[in-house]
Amino acid sequence: MSNFPGVGDVVPDIEMATPDGGSVKSSDFKGRKLVLFFYPKDDTPGCTTENKDFTALAGDFARAGVALLGISKDPPARHAKFIAKYDLKAPLASDAETGGLSDALGIWTEKQNYGRTYMGMVRTTLLVDASGKIARIWSKVKVKGHAEEVLVAATAL
Repeated sequence: MSNFPGVGDVVPDIEMATPDGGSVKSSDFKGRKLVLFFYPKDDTPGCTTENKDFTALAGDFARAGVALLGISKDPPARHAKFIAKYDLKAPLASDAETGGLSDALGIWTEKQNYGRTYMGMVRTTLLVDASGKIARIWSKVKVKGHAEEVLVAATAL
């Protein structure tokens, strides 16, 4: 993960597809605090819990002036089904198969499981300040209590 971001780095401005057929990139949030939460796959237990936890706190994030954006490599149609199934409130974006934001940040990386090596998303959350710079990084996130911890940090920023 040599290109993994550091606090103070500017988030690369890479366009991602949204479930509504549009697109989004980090510069769209200039002037607002932003939470980018990268997760491996829609509709899997940990990822579903994480998205539901951010959904439960979406109003609190909004009141604190903080935008949310969940990111995985899942295609927009899969995101749309995931959102509908769980009534998710945090917007989701589809990162490109190759050369996407998670690649640029070093979050899409080689992983190992049961002796098998494959490319995968490291569950990571970035808190981005209003100028587009990374204020805090959570890497290899454990889902339980994570959204609450991010809310506290985002509110204090």
